[in-house]
Amino acid sequence: MRFADKLFLAMTALLTFMFALFGIWMLSSDFSQLLNKEIEQGNKDSRTFHFLFEMGYQSTDEFGEDYAISKTLNSIIGSVERDGSHLYVMRGNGTCFYGEDYLEDMGFQEEVDKLTDSLNETNTYGYCVRQIGGGYYMFTATVSDITAENVYLGMCRDLTNIYEGRQELLSRYRIALLCLLSAGGICIYLLSRYITRPISSLGRLATRIADGDYGLRSHNESRDEIGELARDFNRMADRLVEEMQVKVSEAKQKEDFTAAFAHELKTPLTSIIGYADMLNSLKLTDAECHDAYFYIYSQGKRLESLSHKLLELVSMDKNPLTFRAVPTKDLEQNLRITMRPIWKQRGIKGKVDLEKATLQGDSELLLSLLYNLMDNAVKALDKGEQSFMLMKGVCLNGLYEIKVVDNGRGIPAEEISRITEAFYMVDKSRSRKEGGAGIGMALCQKIIQLHGGMLKVESRLGEGTVIRVMFPRDIAAARRERN
Repeated sequence: MRFADKLFLAMTALLTFMFALFGIWMLSSDFSQLLNKEIEQGNKDSRTFHFLFEMGYQSTDEFGEDYAISKTLNSIIGSVERDGSHLYVMRGNGTCFYGEDYLEDMGFQEEVDKLTDSLNETNTYGYCVRQIGGGYYMFTATVSDITAENVYLGMCRDLTNIYEGRQELLSRYRIALLCLLSAGGICIYLLSRYITRPISSLGRLATRIADGDYGLRSHNESRDEIGELARDFNRMADRLVEEMQVKVSEAKQKEDFTAAFAHELKTPLTSIIGYADMLNSLKLTDAECHDAYFYIYSQGKRLESLSHKLLELVSMDKNPLTFRAVPTKDLEQNLRITMRPIWKQRGIKGKVDLEKATLQGDSELLLSLLYNLMDNAVKALDKGEQSFMLMKGVCLNGLYEIKVVDNGRGIPAEEISRITEAFYMVDKSRSRKEGGAGIGMALCQKIIQLHGGMLKVESRLGEGTVIRVMFPRDIAAARRERN
């Protein structure tokens, strides 16, 4: 069952209960007031009858008891017996002096006998309301001891009109309640549909998003709870789309990694198999054999280097690192000794200048990071004195920045975000010619993350590249915060 239908049924049931309860209370209250008024009037008339009877009887008692009773009744019946009231007079022995025919015709004798039997010397007045033969009647009775034998004076008052009026009001109220519920039900139905329309819209929107239309969003801008739900739904959809894009990107990176890894293996293996087959099947000169051995050896070393880098990339997160104080001047000296022959061989200008400071980290990993950055810069330069590269380290506010600058070929803007992917190479043919496999920057990114640092790359095609690595001075604390 839909929420709108549940809301419609709940509101209709509540409205029915409230109006039914209110109607019953209102009708019962009005009926009780009217009935009490009639009972009060009946009691008043009964006492008036008793008073008039005793007054009339005393004035004629010298003519005998039966005559006095008869004379008195004849004189007061006209003034008392009105508005549907009927009198009856009974002797103490149970015989009826007046009204016997009426009591028998109406079937009231039994009720009158019960009422008179309940009276005694202390309880000289009583009344009751009974339903008899489809009608409602009020019976009253008083005991008069003015005669030699007690006389019961009573009245029978017809209250059927009151009950019939109540029944008619109930019937009218049922019709009014039915009309009200019909009109109210229609209004509640339309209102429930209107209230739940944004929720239904969100449901349809969720279905379309689940079917692949990820660009859809809710446009509900109301300030109520449904508006908040719509905004939360949009944020959830945005987050899901972002997560999906990340997953798609990761899947593509893994696919590219697998393809690039297979290609990187295929190239040296093809050379190794080809030259091994030549040595096995052909008679070669010593020079040709030397060349074949050299190619097999060089390609084997390339595979060895590739496997070492892959193992280092995979196991770097798993092996616990011990951070120690690393003087930047020690790093500078080591890098100069390593890079000076390379600069001389390629005929380029190079410089390493790291401001004196102490970093907390793993010295071997930091050296590997800085060497890879400088090696990439060297590979991006053409041979000649016009080419230069610079590594500069400076202390900033709570940070230590290492900047690697070159005036090489540069990196296209659309490819900067991908240079840290494993096996990704901007210029594949040149990278392979230089002996690269596209893993160096992936290792750099991993080392920077382990040390709590940040990497920023700025480059213009044909003008050069600037790579900035920023380490917190207290790398161990930054690493704890990141974890």
